[in-house]
Order: sequence, then structure tokens, then C-alpha cells
Amino acid sequence: MLVVGAAAGSVGALFGIGGGVFLVPILNVAFGIPLRNAAAISLTTVVATSSSVAAGRIGTQLINLRLAMVLEVATVAGGLTGGLTAHLFSESSLQRTFGIVALAAAAGVGSRVNRRNVILDSTIDVGRLGGRFHEDESGGEIAYRVIRLPLALVASFVAGTISSLLGVGGGVVKVPALNAWCGVPLRAAAATSAFMIGVTATSGAIIYFGRGDLAPLMAAPVVLGVQLGSRAGLRLAERLPARWLKLSLSIVLVAVAATMFVRSF
Repeated sequence: MLVVGAAAGSVGALFGIGGGVFLVPILNVAFGIPLRNAAAISLTTVVATSSSVAAGRIGTQLINLRLAMVLEVATVAGGLTGGLTAHLFSESSLQRTFGIVALAAAAGVGSRVNRRNVILDSTIDVGRLGGRFHEDESGGEIAYRVIRLPLALVASFVAGTISSLLGVGGGVVKVPALNAWCGVPLRAAAATSAFMIGVTATSGAIIYFGRGDLAPLMAAPVVLGVQLGSRAGLRLAERLPARWLKLSLSIVLVAVAATMFVRSF
């Protein structure tokens, strides 16, 4: 479980989706842990991933704090909604929901493989929620504007709900939405999402813990592994081209969706 946590933390930090989208299926399929217990463990690791990413990225300007605080209101509301309604759904329906969400996220990311949301003029006005950061791939400082804010708020609420229901941190919805429809570059979307998912996961994890679904002795080695893997993922994300990141994320999400669909029958 320590090794699984390290792998999930590395990939989660690389793509800014928290690792839960990979960890939940592995715990459920390979270890035979019921989905609700796997979701509870995953939410605790999401908090660990978020802490590592925030600490490593806060000085690089990749995290858009202003945008994160605006979207967090909708995300936490969704997280509480999902945590309070999780007991109403069967395990198979949650698995199929997981698969549908992963496929939708893969389609959103895949549609943007050859398109980037960057403005090379670093002096341009980016508005209240836009941002700037240095990117080696572009050879200097780039800027971006946030568009379709209402859509971003709706996606954040859905992300929060999915996070608590499935233990996936919400980044699996948020990162594709911010990148594909809201004008945020993938690196900035991943870093901002990773910063936000810790707060989202906390709201859901508390509810799971109160219901007795969280097994601390199972969660502890996974959390330690996630902390180690997150550091490796952060270093790798800085070196890889954005196009490669999008392709890889799409492929992984499709594989995860297929696994959960098979498991649900």
C-alpha cells in the first residue's frame, strides 16, 4: 500500500488531480477494499498531495490564488453535498459514475492536445482572475485570461460532489474544465486544482471519518507513500511538454474508466 500510494501521489501531482482517480480503483480492485472505505482512504491522501503540491508550487506563480478562492466556495459546497448523500448510492452505481466522469474528463483534455491557452505578451491585462507565470517550454513569461467563470463555478460544484462520492479529489473534473473551456493553461490549472483539492477533500473526509468508514491503519502507509510520490511528480511536471501531459492524462483516464466499468458488473 506504501508503493501504491507513492505511484498514485506521483501521477496525481503530475496532473494536478490528486491521485484518487488512480488510488480508488487500485484499492477497490486489487486489494478488495469496499468502495466507500477506499474513497475515505483516498480523501486523506488527497489532502497530503495538496499539501505537497502547494508547498512546492506556491513560489512559482503557477497557483492562481485569487481564482482558487473564488472556485473553492462552490467546490466545498459540492463536497458537503456529496459527503452527505454518499450512503444513498450502491457501490456499482458509484463505480459507473466514476467511469463516466473519467471518460468525460479524458474527452475534454484530449480535445485540447494541440491547443494552448497562453498569451506570449506578458504585459497584457489579464483581468481580475487571470495570471502570469514563467514557462521554460515557451521560453519566458506567459499570461492567460479566465473565461466562462459561471461554467468554472458549476464544474467546481460538480467536482466537489464527485470528490466526496468517489474519493477522487475533484481535480479529475476541475483540471479538464479549466483547461478545455475556461482558458487556463494546463500547468496552471493543475497547480491551482492541486492547491484546492485539499480543502475539498477535508470536508468530505471528516464526514467519512464520522461514519466510521476511514481505517487509519490502512490510510497511514498510503499517505506516507503519496507524500514521497508527490515530490517526484512535481519535478517531472516541470520537464515534460504540455502536449505530452495532455495525451498521457487522456490515456490514463480512459484506462481507469474501463477498469471501473468492468468492475461494476
